[in-house]
Amino acid sequence: MIVVTGSTGRVGRPLINLLHGAGAGVRAVSREAEPAGLPSGMEVVQGDPSRPGSIADALDGAGSLFLHPRAVGDGAAELVDLARRRGVRRVVALSAINIDDEPSEQPSRLAGDRNLEAEEAAVGSGLEWTSLRAGFFAANTLTMWGDQIRRGDVVRYAYPNFSEAPVHEHDLASVAAQALLTDELVNRRVELTGPQTLTHAEMVGIIGDVLGRPLHYEALPPHEIAGHLVAHGMPQPFVSALMARYARLDGVPQPPSNDIEQILGRPAVTFAQWVTDHAAGFRQEQGSR
Repeated sequence: MIVVTGSTGRVGRPLINLLHGAGAGVRAVSREAEPAGLPSGMEVVQGDPSRPGSIADALDGAGSLFLHPRAVGDGAAELVDLARRRGVRRVVALSAINIDDEPSEQPSRLAGDRNLEAEEAAVGSGLEWTSLRAGFFAANTLTMWGDQIRRGDVVRYAYPNFSEAPVHEHDLASVAAQALLTDELVNRRVELTGPQTLTHAEMVGIIGDVLGRPLHYEALPPHEIAGHLVAHGMPQPFVSALMARYARLDGVPQPPSNDIEQILGRPAVTFAQWVTDHAAGFRQEQGSR
């Protein structure tokens, strides 16, 4: 039996589908009693994984635990300790490739992810462990630019030469499934990125190519973009960390990892394919041109 926290998120949903398809027993932990989109007949445990006591019974009889850093929050160490005492033998933690950076330059941390805590809880548990150090989620581009692209052909953003190697969430889920179902990744930290480093401007160009539209990247001063993001509801500390990271790494290529290819025996999915899979999220609104 595998207990999955963050079961309704970007990685959790495809992970559950993969585990279910492989015939593994799965308990999906969710704050909702009946989360939508999970396989029919899935065992759902309602509770808050950041308060481990609320899901203690879900750990009984389980052999493995998938630890999602946002779902478990500051409860990672307590949850893993509880899992050990309940007989769990393996913990797989989703973490981040930049967890060794200064906290003030880790935007995801200020969005609630406790990547370092999740990894440390797994590594120090005394159990079999794997840490999945994920790079930049390709899905973040929908949050960053989706609204602009749906409304027009110009993307206004800062730092056109800042680069990432966008990773498909299904690749992350596939590696997580491998870590939970086999012994191949026990006691390993793996770095999971897409196969190609792309600048912000190149990503926008690829989105345009897939959509068949001539998208144009218009670089604006960072303070203008920061003000816009805050005005549209993003917390100031998150925005400050984001801009600090952009400034530090602007123009510095971020080399991709080949861990996904080595683990899965196939190349990591390209950003162009990710856009193809999610093109509906970028489709232009009717009458906006």
